[in-house]
Amino acid sequence: MKNTIAIVGRPNVGKSTLFNRLVGERKAIMDDESGVTRDRHYGYGDWIGKYYTVIDTGGYVHNSDDIFEGEINKQVKLAIDEADVVLFMVDTIAGVHSLDEEFASVLRRYQGKKPIYIVANKADTNNRIHAAGEFYALGVGDGEIYPISSASGSGTGDLLDAVVSHFEDEGVEEPDLGIPKIAIVGRPT
Repeated sequence: MKNTIAIVGRPNVGKSTLFNRLVGERKAIMDDESGVTRDRHYGYGDWIGKYYTVIDTGGYVHNSDDIFEGEINKQVKLAIDEADVVLFMVDTIAGVHSLDEEFASVLRRYQGKKPIYIVANKADTNNRIHAAGEFYALGVGDGEIYPISSASGSGTGDLLDAVVSHFEDEGVEEPDLGIPKIAIVGRPT
């Protein structure tokens, strides 16, 4: 796939909300409880005439006792490998979190190989927009932090302008990859 964006970060920073914003519909499930998103979730969108694929991922957690966390982390790394641009999402309300610092060390391995943008979510006020500067301490990214609000869409235009500048062609609108679409339903055990 070309023109692929991966949204990554720790749990509950608003990755699925941004995913829904970028695809223009509520495709990803959003919840305050961590671990709701476990697999990679794909969607399609466009910005200024360039089509893209966006990947929503579960929250990356290091050294967790949860049996699912290791598998979620594998899915996050696969999404990063697949992506042309990586959006490292953080939370301006919580500030720099120890999980952000741990995940930043994972992203440093990709530094210089693909564009990485720090996306400071929940920047709904001027104070939170200014507080986003503290994320420079993470030491990853292409030198600019994008304060946004996934919920309202504030700041996402500037972010998308930067992201699509890395796409060489227009991409394709919702490609048919020949992959069967399967839904598994039922109650949890």
